[in-house]
Amino acid sequence: MGTAALKIKLMPESPESNLEAIKEKAKELAVKHNKVLVHSVEEQPIAFGLKAVIITLVWPEELEQSVIEDDYAKIPEVNSVEIVDFRRVVG
Repeated sequence: MGTAALKIKLMPESPESNLEAIKEKAKELAVKHNKVLVHSVEEQPIAFGLKAVIITLVWPEELEQSVIEDDYAKIPEVNSVEIVDFRRVVG
């Protein structure tokens, strides 16, 4: 199996949610899985001061994506988790 780029959107509960804590916990949960690397973590403005956290992971294709979705859904102050992009990495 190969490697993929997995982009996940974490929606906080409110504009007052602590995005830095969400980012740190997301990075921590990602690297606990074998061979997973964090490529980038960004904030994406949504509306009325609400910002989503977008995390891009280097993901082994043999791992189920639902594993990380379940982990991220348990992060305090995260309202929803959505995989927004999954593509094979060539190189």
